[in-house]
Amino acid sequence: MAGRGFPRRLRALFSPEDRLDNRPDYALVGIVRVPHLESSPWRQIFSRIMWAIGAIILAVIITYAERTGYQDSNDPDNGMTLVDCIYYATVSLTTTGYGDITPITQSARLANVILITPLRLFFLIVLIGTTLQALTERSRQTFRIQRWRSSLRNHTVVIGYGTKGRSAVAAMLADDIKPGDIVVVDNDANALELAALKGLVTVHGSGTKADVLKLAGVTRAKSIIVATNIDDTAVLVTLSARELNPRATIVASIRESENAHLIEQSGADSVVVSAETTGRLLGLATVTPSVVTLTEDLLSPEEGFSVAERPVEEEELGGSPRHMRDLVLGVVRHGQLYRVNDSTVDTLEIGDRLLYVRMTHPTITQKED
Repeated sequence: MAGRGFPRRLRALFSPEDRLDNRPDYALVGIVRVPHLESSPWRQIFSRIMWAIGAIILAVIITYAERTGYQDSNDPDNGMTLVDCIYYATVSLTTTGYGDITPITQSARLANVILITPLRLFFLIVLIGTTLQALTERSRQTFRIQRWRSSLRNHTVVIGYGTKGRSAVAAMLADDIKPGDIVVVDNDANALELAALKGLVTVHGSGTKADVLKLAGVTRAKSIIVATNIDDTAVLVTLSARELNPRATIVASIRESENAHLIEQSGADSVVVSAETTGRLLGLATVTPSVVTLTEDLLSPEEGFSVAERPVEEEELGGSPRHMRDLVLGVVRHGQLYRVNDSTVDTLEIGDRLLYVRMTHPTITQKED
């Protein structure tokens, strides 16, 4: 029974019914969140005031162009002056409407209906401000989603924004990866809120669903990080992601080592066993705590030392990776990693990449007990 249930779950992933990736952009508001930089309140107020002044100036121009079609009840014999036009445009747009100046010709009345009335509505909406923001926020978010979906290429998708997902994102940001090149997928709205505060694009949904993965751009992603909390979920997510993108680099985290072969068969390029890694560090801490401190430092790109990758420079070609200005740990050649003492990479070639220890700060401080 369990064996028949798994294929049904897999087929359900690719069911065309109610697919998120097929929905129009406006229907994705609330599911996809594309962050944007908010300007200061004073800047927003100034911008709205300038729009309001612009509306008044335009109304003055329209009124002045049709000044012969207006009549001032207080001075019916004289024509409209520029001051009269400014006065009429102001009281008209602000809906004060004293009634002392009125349009009397057909063309002036038509200009009021077609031009002045829309300006009056625009003026009121601009001054209300918060109403404008509430009315247009969905449209602006729809536009951002449309622009984001059309330009999404070679990004990284992080599935699961728990402790492991947040740590993975922090490491990428510390390595100067732009927040806009990272898409986070999670079911937890609070977790996605934290991701959005970092400027990350977020998609609300389950990473086990193919339409959610497509919406996150898995088909065009350069790399995929599977950081779910449950191993069988990680296997299912990896299988779906590999089906959608055969070329992406998939890195998955699992808790138990006996599930490593399952997730590798599902298509993961690299597997991190969190429980065993933590256990090794705990064991080392009882004997050589300094090794644990140094290991933690290497895994924290923002401080101390960090492991990084860079291309071989022109003056380094033909040399040995063991005699470099940087402490080289390995060489990546044709997509395969070789340890620094491997004779295969004893001479550096064009296209090689070096895995080295990068110094962020000059010293490391031993953690106090």
